[in-house]
Amino acid sequence: MQNHFELFNLPKQFAVDADALNSAYHDVQNRVHPDKFVNATDAEKRVAMQWATRANEAYQTLKHPQKRAQYLCELNGVDLQTESNTAMPMAFLMQQMEWREELGDARAAKDSDALESLDEQLRQARKQQLAQIEQQINASDFQAAAQGVRALMFLEKFGEEVRFAFEAIEA
Repeated sequence: MQNHFELFNLPKQFAVDADALNSAYHDVQNRVHPDKFVNATDAEKRVAMQWATRANEAYQTLKHPQKRAQYLCELNGVDLQTESNTAMPMAFLMQQMEWREELGDARAAKDSDALESLDEQLRQARKQQLAQIEQQINASDFQAAAQGVRALMFLEKFGEEVRFAFEAIEA
């Protein structure tokens, strides 16, 4: 079975041309759209539906940098072990603790400026983490990239907490 990159005829790399991905996705969807199979057999309809579902899954994976990085690690034999491997470098953990304290203070004070600052710090950290992951994948260091993806998952989850804090203040 072909991988997601092959399905859309894209190079197997972290950097993805968004326009090429969108175009390839729409090409695949147009070929397997249910309207084209109105007069087909049930088996043909099922196969078309499976291809459409697979194309949707592949598109969502390649469209999002974190999912794409995770997929590339897995394609290269590295399981992220997201449930069992939560070990992180000490500096990363210390940064997380500082941010959590800032979030708690901002929530308590209903300080949207502090939340905005925290959100900007997270955007920058995410951007740096993605750049590092891309370098690691380009260097075929998929173990290090997997560690980076796990860190990125922490950043994204914490970003959600910051967004919830904004919503609570605005409510």
